[in-house]
This record gives sequence, C-alpha cells and structure tokens, in this order.
Amino acid sequence: MLVHRRQVLALAGSALLPTALFAQAGWPTKPVRIVVPFAPGGTTDILARALAPELGRAFGQPFIIDNKPGAGGNVGADMVAKSAPDGYNLLMGTVGTHGINASVYPKLPFDPIKDFAPITLVAGVPNVLVMNPAKAEATKIHSVAELIRYAKAHPGQLNMASSGNGTSIHLSGELFKSMTGTFMVHFPYRGSGPALLDLIGGTMDLMFDNLPSALPQIKAGKLKALAVTSAQRSAALPELPTIAEAGPVPGFEASSWFGLLAPAGTPGDIVNRIQQESAKALATPALKERLLSQGAIPSGMTPAQFAAFIAAETKKWAQVVKVSGAKVD
Repeated sequence: MLVHRRQVLALAGSALLPTALFAQAGWPTKPVRIVVPFAPGGTTDILARALAPELGRAFGQPFIIDNKPGAGGNVGADMVAKSAPDGYNLLMGTVGTHGINASVYPKLPFDPIKDFAPITLVAGVPNVLVMNPAKAEATKIHSVAELIRYAKAHPGQLNMASSGNGTSIHLSGELFKSMTGTFMVHFPYRGSGPALLDLIGGTMDLMFDNLPSALPQIKAGKLKALAVTSAQRSAALPELPTIAEAGPVPGFEASSWFGLLAPAGTPGDIVNRIQQESAKALATPALKERLLSQGAIPSGMTPAQFAAFIAAETKKWAQVVKVSGAKVD
C-alpha cells in the first residue's frame, strides 16, 4: 500500500513505524556522546577532544567526551556495544579494542566486528619508546642497543608501564621483549595519562607510549625518547630512529590507530554523515597540521574502508600476539 507523506507525518508519534525513521530525519536533536575507553590524557582522549568540537560545529549539537577506562578499553567498548543504535552513542575505538583484544582476552563481553558499525579511521600514530630520564642516566641507557644490553644483564629489574592489558602500548613492549630476548615487568594502567605520571615520577622505568601523548613530555625534558616503533621515522621527531634501525631489531613494527564506531544497527545515513563531516574536519589545514605536529597522521576513511581495515588489523595483530605469547587472564 502506498503511504503518502501526510500519512507518514500523522503516524510519527505512533508505534506503527520504526522510530529510527524519524531519528534519522532530525538527528541530532540532543548532545552526542563519544565514549573514550581510557583515562584522560592519553592519545585516544587527545584525538577525541580534537575532533569533537569540529563535529559539534558541523551538526549544531555538542559532542561530549565520556571517559570510561578499564580492562584495556573493553569496559567503554562494551558500554557502547550495548547502547541504543540511535547515533547518540559513539566510541573512539583503538587498535586495542578492535584489533588486539580479541586475541589476548580469552572472552570478550562484546564482538568487535558484529556489535559495531565502523564510521571512520581518525588517525594512525607510531608508538615511542620512552624512559624516565633519571633511570636512563643511572643505568647509562641512552639508546635502544644499550637498553637491550642492560635488560639482558638485569632480567626483571626494569618496570614497563602500559595504558592497559592488550593495548598496542602493551603489545609493543611484549613484541620488543620477544624479539630481543629480554624480560621486563609489565604494569598495566587504566590509560596512558596515569601511566605517564608514574613514569615521569620515577615509579615506572619505561613505556612504549603513543607519540601524541608522550610528545609534550619529551619536548619538556620530562621523558627520554629512545626510538619510535613504526617502520619509518616520524615527522614529529625526525631525529629519532626507529627500533628496527636503532636496536637493531630487524622487522620490528607496532603502531596504533584510533577511529569512530557506533553500535551495530545505527542508521546508515547517520554513520555516513558522521564520516563525511569527520573527513572534512580532518582535511582542514588547521586540524591536519595540529595532528601532524603531535605525531598523528589524520585519515577519514569511508565506513567500508574502515571495516576492511579493521578486519586486516585483527588478522595482523593475532599473529603479533601469537609471536609474543601475550595473554590476559
């Protein structure tokens, strides 16, 4: 039966038509929440807070950051996975929540693929190996090669912080230990922010942090950078070698990425609109230069491209986890 526009409007308040039909037309009519599954101060938080105001201006409603740390990002990711698919609950997912955790956690409360609608890859970043400067001076560690020598001679005497079990920061360290035959004690935190505080304070000795969150502390002299974990050097710190060349540790590469996702079932036109406005914002000279200067490489992939990217990353990191032997009980 043909339903005319007037009939549709007359039925708008009834349960005879799907509520999503009307949610799409006026979306957004209230603030949109972006869940950051880590504590404030880390790269996930930094990127979400950089993009949120741009989306708020584009859509005329605030995009509010809600930090929900815990279990390597799984607490916040699970919250979004179980939220209403109405466009008002988004996740700033990471290589941890959507590329690594399925391999390191024996059981997840959500399915990273089936329970989410990928929106766009926001940015990719290298990780950077940093040390507490006082510890580096006391142990005479001024390079990756010296770190390897010291760690081999003093197994278990270096404390390695991370933003949480299963994160790329954690896995970068585990891969490094596996490929260099060293042992350092891992201490997981609820995000890069608190981990960096203890690293700067001297409670922790070293960390493989995302470059954007560590960069200000490196430039301020509060952290000593030894190398980046990417295959190529970073434009933000061009003088800093890669671990592959500095160790040398041939073939070492472990970078991070961050992207927006919505609960599965979120209307496609909402997903597409968020992607389109995100891509526009990430391409603007001001935001692009800001992210590049922090060590992040902005993206803006389409939902289909991002879905394919996540599938490939899941496969890649499963192999990294297998090689490193990393597991979370």
